[in-house]
Amino acid sequence: MKLLPTLLCSLIAVAPLARAADTQVFPTSAGPVKITPLYHASTLIEAGGKTVYLDPAKPVKFSGLPKADLILITDIHGDHMDPDAIKEASNVETDILAPPAVVQTVTSAKPIANGEMKNWRGWTIEAIPAYNLKRGPAPGKLFHDKGRGNGYVLTYGGKRFYFSGDTEGVPEMRALKNIDVAFVCMNLPYTMPPEEAADAVKAFHPKVVIPYHYRGSDLAVFQKALEGTGIEVRVLDWYPK
Repeated sequence: MKLLPTLLCSLIAVAPLARAADTQVFPTSAGPVKITPLYHASTLIEAGGKTVYLDPAKPVKFSGLPKADLILITDIHGDHMDPDAIKEASNVETDILAPPAVVQTVTSAKPIANGEMKNWRGWTIEAIPAYNLKRGPAPGKLFHDKGRGNGYVLTYGGKRFYFSGDTEGVPEMRALKNIDVAFVCMNLPYTMPPEEAADAVKAFHPKVVIPYHYRGSDLAVFQKALEGTGIEVRVLDWYPK
């Protein structure tokens, strides 16, 4: 009977990771892509027998999840670049791609800068600029400087998936083409409010948009702003209790 409390604690510890109800499955010509929200910006992507993590970071416990074949990091802040979580999610064969500013800290990563494209095991990975236009901690300063952080467009089996990273509705986002699924941030003061996010999404018109990195935002405002556009809005729980 002494094992029971230990077992219960173990189940509680991994419960936030067992998010099958929130997993989204997208058919492609190369087979399905499964995308599962983990927490805030941390995302699990599975396709073709490979495991990809975007921005693995605490409080996710990666010891209870499959090891990464690929890790993508968007920026230098702790909710995107967490060396401990990266180590926990990795093994000796894991590939890591990140902006050059991240590579200064995560030295096992290979750089991918704004505007670059790389091919990886059936995926095409494009680094999209992610930055602030006007918001910052003080006059003349920005939370995210242009050229430092990446969003990513990931293409697999003919389907294009966009992850915005930390950004406002910058011209490079608004100019995106043929996006099937977009994961778009919205949280003040660091990125943008739901109204601005919706306006940017209208500009590039993905088939499906999923808010993420939205702590404290009113997603109903985002949904209402996109009514009648033909863009499907899916709201997932990125902040499990």
